[in-house]
Amino acid sequence: MEDTYKYVWITPLVPLPVTMLIGLGLLLVPITTKNLRRMWAFSSVLLLSIVMLFSANLVIQQINGSSIYQYLWSWTINNDFSLEFGYFVDSLTSIMLILITTVGIMVLIYSDNYMSHDQGYLRFFSYMSFFNASMLGLVTSSNLIQIYIFWELVGMCSYLLIGFWFTRPIAANACQKAFVTNRLGDFGLLLGILGLYWITGSFEFRDLFEISNNLIHNNGVNSLFATVCASLLFLGAVAKSAQFPLHVWLPDAMEGPTPISALIHAATMVAAGIFLVARLFPLFTVIPYIMNLISLIGIITVFLGATLALAQKDIKRSLAYSTMSQLGYIMLAPGIGSYRAALFHLITHAYSKALLFLGSGSIIHSMEPIVGYSPEKSQNMVFMGGLTKYVPITKKTFLLGTLSLCGIPPLACFWSKDEILNDSWLYSPMLAIIAYATAGLTAFYMFRVYLLTFEGHLRVHCQNYSGTQNSSFYSVSIWGKEEPIPIKQNFIFSHTKKKGGFFFLKKTEIIGGNTRNFIFRTSFSNKSTSTYPHESDNTMLLPMLILVLFTLFIGFIGIPFDPELDILSKWLIPYINLLHKNSNNSADWYEFFTNSIFSVSLASFGIWIAYVLYGSVYSSFLSLGLINSFVKMGPKRIFFDPIKNSIYAWSYHRGYIDTLYTRSLTDNIRGLAELTRFFDRHLIDGITNGVGVVGFFVGEGIKYVGGGRISSYLFIFLSYISIFLLICYFFSI
Repeated sequence: MEDTYKYVWITPLVPLPVTMLIGLGLLLVPITTKNLRRMWAFSSVLLLSIVMLFSANLVIQQINGSSIYQYLWSWTINNDFSLEFGYFVDSLTSIMLILITTVGIMVLIYSDNYMSHDQGYLRFFSYMSFFNASMLGLVTSSNLIQIYIFWELVGMCSYLLIGFWFTRPIAANACQKAFVTNRLGDFGLLLGILGLYWITGSFEFRDLFEISNNLIHNNGVNSLFATVCASLLFLGAVAKSAQFPLHVWLPDAMEGPTPISALIHAATMVAAGIFLVARLFPLFTVIPYIMNLISLIGIITVFLGATLALAQKDIKRSLAYSTMSQLGYIMLAPGIGSYRAALFHLITHAYSKALLFLGSGSIIHSMEPIVGYSPEKSQNMVFMGGLTKYVPITKKTFLLGTLSLCGIPPLACFWSKDEILNDSWLYSPMLAIIAYATAGLTAFYMFRVYLLTFEGHLRVHCQNYSGTQNSSFYSVSIWGKEEPIPIKQNFIFSHTKKKGGFFFLKKTEIIGGNTRNFIFRTSFSNKSTSTYPHESDNTMLLPMLILVLFTLFIGFIGIPFDPELDILSKWLIPYINLLHKNSNNSADWYEFFTNSIFSVSLASFGIWIAYVLYGSVYSSFLSLGLINSFVKMGPKRIFFDPIKNSIYAWSYHRGYIDTLYTRSLTDNIRGLAELTRFFDRHLIDGITNGVGVVGFFVGEGIKYVGGGRISSYLFIFLSYISIFLLICYFFSI
């Protein structure tokens, strides 16, 4: 056991050789490196698999009752100041290690095929390996300084990956938005770390918790200062985990490749904030204000994320707001003291959301032959529908992920979300009402995504490889006008080259006199064959099928009915003992299912409403134009229209929060910058330039009045000095 713990420090280093060798290869032998690019994908998967096996061994030891282990070595010593680096292993560390490695391996395998057509294939895997290494270093850190270093590395990697397609202005803006928003939280985190060191004199977790708790209990520290320091630490988690009000970067982060979205939302970027709160939980528990703040931010994020997801058209953005809402649940749980439920939902949500994002990538991949290699179209659910017969495996996996996120038993998220809902009711009925209502909204907007994508009929007509097509689609929405939108396209398909068994085609579209080219991959080799949505390859389907197994069975590790079957509680016993919490979470079957009836009923009601509005019956009425006629009848229009328009406007415009930030912050900062620029250019530079100009003209004037007599020059010189001294004396008074 001790030998296993001694080598934990290697885990962040194992994925790094791929990043380093790809960089050196592209610098020294670029052609050879690019020709062997599939080897780098295999190496990435292999090295992360080694870390996964090591992490699994740690998990087994933690479940079997191993204690907390810490190893430190001195990095710098100066008088009374000593900074040590090391690693810290407990149940929380093992949970994060297994999440990062398992989800990371699935994403890497999936990415090999998904990114095969991209020119930045090697750059992608280099960034991915560094991203995984940074997150592994973060979760094994033994002190706050070490966490902050890896915290910044994770932020840097997310910046590079969100802006991976940096030639697209929208992607470049998205990565800058994520970077700037997270800098706000990171600055708060740094101030909190320094403030906590001022109080305790230590960065190490064990010393920090013990000293700070004793000082707070014995009134040895100003309570306001301690609360401010803890709030600043929490601010770092708010930004990283996309909690209100610093959540605005998360939907725009969908401009990166879909595998990155899966990794960020499941096991790395957003999980880092939850990890920080869980790691500092012993400190937060002794400051009631912070616990109330965590629960308040969590419940606001829960409801806000759900309402903003209601009218989104982009499939990835809908899933992003879903992540935001679920992270709100995970943040709410520690705020109400439900530490076990928070980590439980972190685990179940990670696998379900990774499955949904990889499924969305498969959907986007299937739509590219129709709409071209255009994220604005291939991710837009308005162009989808009727994909069941084209992508049956993706449909089944996506459905299971959707049901899990809705909280339908016996799938994974049902067990964890229901535990949070029950604990919230015991803590505060007001919080519970919002949490339960959001559970119904979650079922509605998730099934809206599913129905718009897979059910009904394909809303963009499939096209031949060459010709002219007049087509139209209906904007399936309960919010706006349901009128057909015409599309007139002249297009020509031409082969570019065959690679890896696939034909890379160039589609030239002539729309309104403008020519646009899209490159996309297809398995069709016959020009006369129509282009239809198609199922993804086995290397993309395999990770999704494995994640289905996790979605089906991972929830059973936290069954609360029998202490012998409750693996999660056994896993968390060392940390629960550190918190001095009661680890007995057992309950009987009758009590559990009685409590879960209400949440499952709400979820079922949300699914039914989604099916009524977006199911096949609705689509049939929609195509006949009957819905508008029904809505316009009598007083129903007076009542229904203002409500639906208000909800649509709130959701579609992201709650007007981005607009508020733009007008109150961005515009004001730009105005201040313009004012400063004007002051610098016209006042500061004006004075400097004015002195020079005045001197020039004075010199020119004196040149013409000079008579060649030295006594006259001395008289003028002394006169100027006297005037200057008088002016200086006047201003000094």
